[in-house]
Amino acid sequence: MSLGRFPVVLPVEVEVTVRAVFGAAGERWIGELPGIVAGLAARWGLRDFSPPFRGGTHAYVALAFRGDGEGVVLKVPMVDGENVAEATALYAYGGDGAVRLLDFDRDSGALLLEWVPGAELLAQPGFPSSEGRPENVEKVALACALYRRLRRPMTTVPPGYPPLPLATDLVAGLRARLDDPNSLLAEVLSAPLREVVNRRCAELATPEGPLLIVNRDTHLGNILAAEREPWLLIDPKPCLGEAAFDAGFLVMIQVQSTPTREHAATVVATTATALAVDPDRARAWALIRAVEEVTWAIEDDDPTMLALHTAVAYALADLPFA
Repeated sequence: MSLGRFPVVLPVEVEVTVRAVFGAAGERWIGELPGIVAGLAARWGLRDFSPPFRGGTHAYVALAFRGDGEGVVLKVPMVDGENVAEATALYAYGGDGAVRLLDFDRDSGALLLEWVPGAELLAQPGFPSSEGRPENVEKVALACALYRRLRRPMTTVPPGYPPLPLATDLVAGLRARLDDPNSLLAEVLSAPLREVVNRRCAELATPEGPLLIVNRDTHLGNILAAEREPWLLIDPKPCLGEAAFDAGFLVMIQVQSTPTREHAATVVATTATALAVDPDRARAWALIRAVEEVTWAIEDDDPTMLALHTAVAYALADLPFA
């Protein structure tokens, strides 16, 4: 698609999600998006845009070309608490194990990125995820090696780059929900499970070890085959936190394939070893991430996802699920 007349069209699933999740702010973002993309195209010398990539939730992402013929990716996110510091992490990675950040627009949060045309390490079917299936064990190990490489202390970044949120903010938010007498979460979780979750929140409130750049979204669909390295990370959702935080989401989604206590124990042990983190802390973070998913399933009034994430939470808490 040439940029001449510029019909910026979002994938249907992205537009639906933005309207549903972000309300009036999402409507404004959708309305302003064509002007934002046109301005960035002029500023960064972009032309010959592709149709937008599919598979995302709340960003416009498309391939474009610069005057020298180089293919690049323009990503204009609907900025939220999870993706706000994506550019900051990519700047800190400097292309080491991750897609290169070529430029960043502080006003819109837009990123100009290296184009990585390869396939995902593991295609994502949605929840339940497929990372925990036996045939994907080696792929999970490969991902763990990459996530270990990416962990590093925060570096100095240029002015205007957003600070990374703290991983412990997630814990504090969950504790507040559990303490709220009107919270539906407290009704969904049994007293024994609430007790385990509260204890784990208290343990995780104080980080173990140095604060590092870690990732909220450690699934294998965010790792693409590349040329300058075998695999590169895209789409980080970075935080500052302890190393074991990286295990939380990855363990949680692996347990989904078979949400039993036995499978959870195996997944925790293998993933913690592959990530070189404390298995007990890895299990705790995975439990917190599972309960976070429970809260979203409640908000979305989605009984199928509520049943799945609740079963995973019980498995990770090592409690029987009736």
